Amino acid sequence: MRNHLKFVLASPLLLWVLSVSAQTSLLANCTRSANLLACVDIQGNAYSVATAGNTIYLRGFEAASRRYWAQTNSRYGQLTFFTGLASDGESWVGYSRRVGWTTLNRFSSSGGSGGAFVCGRMNGCQDSSR
Repeated sequence: MRNHLKFVLASPLLLWVLSVSAQTSLLANCTRSANLLACVDIQGNAYSVATAGNTIYLRGFEAASRRYWAQTNSRYGQLTFFTGLASDGESWVGYSRRVGWTTLNRFSSSGGSGGAFVCGRMNGCQDSSR
């Protein structure tokens, strides 16, 4: 996966990252409504996050590779499972598990990428696949 953090962090952490970028106006211009957030950054990448109950739908466009992608997240308590597909045929699956203020994430993609990382509110995200 070209930039796995972009896809995998489609949970409350992604919403936090997008809201911070929208507030600082450094990375993206975003528009939001009650259940939709849509952003375009200065490189021409576009992405949206829509919520419906316990499901989060993400859609995006990567300007550099000219590829579209979509991801669906389903939340069950502290667990979130996600699957995604890109216009070049790459697919990915994974899950995130919240433990307090920490999120444990694991993913695998058809492009050969895979791994695990831990995200916290204080220290950001760190690779934990070693």
